Amino acid sequence: MLQGMAPAQSRVVKADTGSVLLYTPAVADTDFDVAISYLFRRLEENAAPENFMHSLFDLGPGGAGFSREEAGFRAAVMRRDLVPDSPFRTQNRLDEVVDIRDSFDNEADTDPRLAANRAWAAQLVSAPASGCQTEMTTSVDGIDAIVEAATRAKAAWSARSGVDRQAVLLDVAHKMSQQRGAFISEMVSEASKSVAQADPEVSEAIDFARYYAERAAELEAVDGAEFTPAGVALIVPPWNFPVAIPAGGVLAALAAGNTVILKPAPETPRCAELIAEACWEAGVPRDVLHFVRCPDDEVGQRLVTHPDVDVVILTGSLETANLFRSWEPRLNLLAETSGKNALVISPSADLDLAVADLVASAFGHSGQKCSAASLAICLGSVYDSDRFRRQLKDAVESIRVGPAHDLQTLMNPLVGPAEGKLLRALTTLDPGEEWLVEPKKLDDTGQTWSPGVKLGVVAGSWFHQTECFGPVLGVMRAEDLDEAIALQNASSFGLTGGLHTLDPDEVDVWLDRVEVGNAYVSRGITGAIVRRQPFGGWKQSAVGPGAKAGGPNYVVRLGTWIDSAERTDAWLAAATESDERWMADEFGRSHDPTGLWCEANELRYRPLARVAIRVAAGGDEVEVRRCVAAAERVGAGVEVSRETAESDASFAADWVVRPGALCGRARVDLCRAAIDAGVYLATMPVVGSGRLELLNYLREQAVSRTLHRFGNVADTAS
Repeated sequence: MLQGMAPAQSRVVKADTGSVLLYTPAVADTDFDVAISYLFRRLEENAAPENFMHSLFDLGPGGAGFSREEAGFRAAVMRRDLVPDSPFRTQNRLDEVVDIRDSFDNEADTDPRLAANRAWAAQLVSAPASGCQTEMTTSVDGIDAIVEAATRAKAAWSARSGVDRQAVLLDVAHKMSQQRGAFISEMVSEASKSVAQADPEVSEAIDFARYYAERAAELEAVDGAEFTPAGVALIVPPWNFPVAIPAGGVLAALAAGNTVILKPAPETPRCAELIAEACWEAGVPRDVLHFVRCPDDEVGQRLVTHPDVDVVILTGSLETANLFRSWEPRLNLLAETSGKNALVISPSADLDLAVADLVASAFGHSGQKCSAASLAICLGSVYDSDRFRRQLKDAVESIRVGPAHDLQTLMNPLVGPAEGKLLRALTTLDPGEEWLVEPKKLDDTGQTWSPGVKLGVVAGSWFHQTECFGPVLGVMRAEDLDEAIALQNASSFGLTGGLHTLDPDEVDVWLDRVEVGNAYVSRGITGAIVRRQPFGGWKQSAVGPGAKAGGPNYVVRLGTWIDSAERTDAWLAAATESDERWMADEFGRSHDPTGLWCEANELRYRPLARVAIRVAAGGDEVEVRRCVAAAERVGAGVEVSRETAESDASFAADWVVRPGALCGRARVDLCRAAIDAGVYLATMPVVGSGRLELLNYLREQAVSRTLHRFGNVADTAS
């Protein structure tokens, strides 16, 4: 029995049995808060109405409490033979019949607590790699032929209704569900990805298929504008998420009615090829989806810059995005790029949970995630806390590093040898820094490293500003929340960020000021889920319009919307009414379509700080007024500039430019100036639909917030 709880009862039991074993937590004085939290939980449990101790002091025969306990006891005795001895979860990957679903619901990951699933995983990691089946295209002529075939096919595919494309994508989801094991096996082999990291990626790919299938049917239901697919879409995915990210790009482009060319990452071609095969088997014509391997030389450059490629969807580094745009400044590029992501830890946080989430976010898949936690910004006493440092050190040193095919591995090797920025981060300390946990190279190839943690990272330092993309975490000190937010926002990137605190006022302040596309409260900052946490960043973490993958606006951006109505004052008045409706229903409030009771997942829209309406010579003044009114309605700062023959091709760095009446491709010099300034040129036609036009002046932000502690839902959940 627990020492200090119901001592009179323990004396009675001892008198009857002759012996009672009492237990109690024992902690050092420096960790006494741990004992307090433990005792509080026990008191809370014992005080709960369903616990017999709740009625202990009036537990006499005939009383209400006694009668309740008696009834419960008798019912339990009567049902003793009905208690199941098998798991409540029945998932069995060894013998699974995949359901055919015609609507969106997040796919379940594999539950490793079930013995059958562990046996299934063991089979996967022992299976030999199949290798990519597609030959390399090594000539510019070969690229031209592929693009020409995709161009010929786009008319027939775009002519199919959104409902028809929806049906095809649902079949793709079913095919991918059937091939979960094959996807995981190839990720283990090609990407050195552990089963625990690979399995959720397959779920994400399936989610993309079902979610974008629904979006395909919606394209025909927007009032005031008509959608035309972009044409030929080129998908250029990375190696770190070799299934989910290529699947997302391919399926979104297909949903929008585009033909697609998928160019896989050189490190993981077979993973992407499996996506293409699932699409072909589900009914996507081969001339609609082309799988192309080519070298990253002039052949690859030709593919990216081909005049008949209408949109390029890239996930990769900012350097790659800038390289693409240096080849062709007018490139229609939608890119999710880099991140330098920080988790702020307040003295009001649950430090046990904060450390667990920090370590999982920093070292999952060896930190090879654009969303990974690279910095921990600790407020005052947290940074100085011996207990925090001990827990962080112990957690990091407890990570089991090993090969991806070992199911006991917690951190897998890098996809390639550490070099460049990552090698420096793993081996070098800058002034004021020291190792809390020094990383070690564990093999001769330079791919397997133990995780590292460096203390004393200072504002403006190399590690504070540089994305390193690997298993090394920097810890910074901030005196208060204001300084912590300033340090977090100081990065030129704005992908993910987190705050660990139990103080609701700190949460409100942080959410109002943090500059990230995905914000997480009292949880990890990786692992975004389709619809639940649409993914995409702010600032230099995004190139293009910034629509979030797995969100309601991504497919909308993969084509052109035309409003053919005459530009009159009546059209402008109707547009204003449309803006009001969409602000009230969509853009002016938060949305949580998943509706979990233990976690809030809200998509909200934040106005841009500044928008410049750049008017081409001879531009339509009604359209200009339309743009200005839309920007002002969402609360964005706005100014108008007019082009002349001598117009200066320069922009302020924090502008997003909406060219009123500047349709089609902008001037090359303007595009180059915008790239240099980090400015997005929103060159799509001006439309009267608030659903579409208002998106040009807003940024999407996904906020995910844990609403429970120890299984108890917080008051904020209501």
